[in-house]
Amino acid sequence: MTEAPAKAFGLRERKKARTRAAIRQHALRLFMAQGYAATTVEQIADAAEVSPATFFRYFPTKEDVVLQDDFDILALTELEAQPPELSPVAAFRAAAASMRAQLSAEDMATFGTTTQLTMSVPEIRARALDEFVRTIDQISAAIAHRTGGSPDDFAIRNLAGAMIGVIMAATMPWAADKPADVNAMFDRIDAGLAHLEAGLPLPGSGAPS
Repeated sequence: MTEAPAKAFGLRERKKARTRAAIRQHALRLFMAQGYAATTVEQIADAAEVSPATFFRYFPTKEDVVLQDDFDILALTELEAQPPELSPVAAFRAAAASMRAQLSAEDMATFGTTTQLTMSVPEIRARALDEFVRTIDQISAAIAHRTGGSPDDFAIRNLAGAMIGVIMAATMPWAADKPADVNAMFDRIDAGLAHLEAGLPLPGSGAPS
């Protein structure tokens, strides 16, 4: 008696995931082909064979179709799987490496496209600040879960913010009009997190690098 509803729910969720992926795929294709400003929600919905109302059920704004993806979910899942004896920063580095290893060539290309759009479109950059706040909340909750603390604790949120700051510093240098080198970006993120883990020593400070 319980199997049929469970299967139906699974089918519904898979259909929703396919619809969300189709909307995002067509949106990114249109953005790159004809420009972000020239692409309307109606055009995206038409290409994905959904209504504009359906588009907004999956993505609250046009900017969100660029910024909201499954990479954060995968990274947080990997973070939870790291050994408890690792420090939060070491666990985050290991989670990022594990996530990177799971990304397909198509995923990497999508990552590069969304990074390029975020760098080049002012509306997306502005909206990205809201996403950074949301991500800090998520990382704070993950750190609190690992350490037994509270996600509202200042030290925990400060550490989460520092990690997001490292990621921003690692991803922002690329020219807005060129595709992002995603492998180089992941390398810079890991190097930045290693620098944070070492206490952010400056060159010539005598501190360990």
